[in-house]
This record gives sequence, C-alpha cells and structure tokens, in this order.
Amino acid sequence: MSNSSESLALKAKNLNAKKVGSALLNNALIIIMLIVAGYVAITQPSFLSASSLINLLSLTAAYLPVALGIAGCIVLTGTDLSAGRAVGITACVAASLLQSVDAANKMWPNIGTLPIPLVILIVIAIGAVIGAFNGFFVAKFKLHPFIVTLATQLILYTILLLYVQQGNNNGMAISGLSAKYRNFVVGDPPILNFADGKIQIPNYVLYAILLTALMWFVWNKTTFGKNMFALGANEEAARVSGVNVFATTIAVFALAGAMYGWAGFVEAARIASNTANTGVNYELDAIAACVIGGVSFVGGIGKISGIVIGVIMLRLIFVALPLVGMDQNLQYAIKGGIILFACALDMRKYLVKK
Repeated sequence: MSNSSESLALKAKNLNAKKVGSALLNNALIIIMLIVAGYVAITQPSFLSASSLINLLSLTAAYLPVALGIAGCIVLTGTDLSAGRAVGITACVAASLLQSVDAANKMWPNIGTLPIPLVILIVIAIGAVIGAFNGFFVAKFKLHPFIVTLATQLILYTILLLYVQQGNNNGMAISGLSAKYRNFVVGDPPILNFADGKIQIPNYVLYAILLTALMWFVWNKTTFGKNMFALGANEEAARVSGVNVFATTIAVFALAGAMYGWAGFVEAARIASNTANTGVNYELDAIAACVIGGVSFVGGIGKISGIVIGVIMLRLIFVALPLVGMDQNLQYAIKGGIILFACALDMRKYLVKK
C-alpha cells in the first residue's frame, strides 16, 4: 500500500472514531439513563412487570402534553416557566365545573355538572389565552420568555389561590368529580391479561397518542410549523422571507397554552383531588424531557419523536430509582442535574457545528 493510501486509511479511521465518539457524547444522557434502567431491571425484576410498564406508559401520557407544548417555545429559543401553574389553574377549573351534583362542598352548586365537551373547550381556551398573553409580551416588547413566563407564573399562582377560595370550596381540595368525567379520562378500557395479573390502560393514553400525531402533523406538514422552525433558526431571515414574526410567536405560545389546558383537564381527573399545588414544577419535567429529546435551546431544532423519547426516558428514571431505594426527596436535585447536563450537551453540539 502506498504512503498516500495509508494516510487516507488512517484519516478515515480517525474520522470514524471521531464520529463514534461524538455520537456517544451527544447521546451520553440517554445512554446513562438506559444503563441505570438496565441495572434496575436486573436487580429488581418487578421493574419489567406488566403493571410497572403500564404505569410508565400512563405517566408518560400524563406529562407528554406539557412537553409537546413547551417544546414549541424552546424551538423559538425561549421557554415557558408558567406551564405548571397553567396546568394547575385549568385542572382546578375543570374539576370545579365537573364535580358531581351531590359532591360534598360542591364549589358551584347552582350550575350542576357541565357537559364534558364544553369544559374541554373552556380549559383549552383558558390555556390558549394564557399562552397568547405570554406570546404577546415576547413578540411585542421583545422581552425574554424567561422573564415573561416567570411573571405569568406568579400571576397565575395568585389567581389560583384566589380561585380555590371561591364558592363553597373555602380553599379545600376540589374532589367529588362526576363518574362520567373520571370514566372519560381514566375510563374502563378492555382488560389485558398478563402473567402477573390483569392490567387496564387508561383512556388518556389513547388521547396522548392522538395528540402526539396531531402535533406531528402541525410541526411537519403545515405552514405554521415551517414558520415556527424558520423563526427559531433565524428571526431576521424568517422576517425577510415573509414570516409574520409577531403572529407566529403568539400562535406558538397560544398552542403551548392549549396543550397545558388539555393536560390540566386530564390531570384533574387523574389525581381526582385538586389543590393550588396541582401542576407545580411540571414545566421542569417538560423542559428536561425536551432537551433530552433533542429540542435545542439555540432554536430551530426539534422533533416530536425526540420529545416522546425524552418524556419516556425521564419517567423511566423516576419510576426506576425508587425501586433501588433512592430517596424521593432527591428527585429535584436529579432533575436539576439532568437539565444542566442536557443543556451542556446541547450547547456543545451547537459549538461544534459553528
């Protein structure tokens, strides 16, 4: 072999090694999570039981709408710190409007139990208005989404504290939900028979699948989705290309708010007892899941499939760790570490490309 051939072969070998090393580093967080999950599966066989996997699937479906919403804000190089409180206020509104007529301490005894479709429209509208409010201040006054949504978070928490004091509730947990509401969200689906027992998959898992398909279509097959990614990648270039920056920004945040409204509707029935703390810190889980799934804070980068993977991985870790005796009080520190690590990897990718 000639010297030039040997040199080319060596360069190719080094290039392949560099690519492999870069790929491993870029996906280090997911690899670590899979190793942890593998360890738990080996040491705790119950982790792979049908009931445990259905629990993982159910938790993923419950948290996924928030991640799908906040991902659009991240694509625009922003974020949304008000997501958790938006979930909380829409959950409490949904619960208060769908209490059974004979519920003790019924919050609004004079209106009975409203139709479920009407309440869905109400909470989605509330969420969308909250999102549009955030988007307006971001687009109109060029404020950073971090500041805008932090302010909104505090405003929403105040409104929520005042709301749970209204009617006959007097600050108590809003419970006694109608059976129709519970059945609509949690449901009574066909029973699946497994070796370790009979398992039921909640209805909201199916809803999450349909919602994911809808968001994939919006992101990938509509002009709105193309404008969102163009705006996130380069605002000035998007403006020159004819993208309405003001309207697109508001629409992205409004869509995110609508997702929070749906998540609140599901959460209210899922937990069945709602307080002012419902939805607290849900935005942290959503942000972590998005970054794990490859939605970049530098803007213009993200896939629906990556978001789903990110939510699954995050839930996987928080289902697995208690099985090996991990103190649940450490979960916020773990979330913080995951966010820092994921953002560091995200910035590394950006610097390497640059």
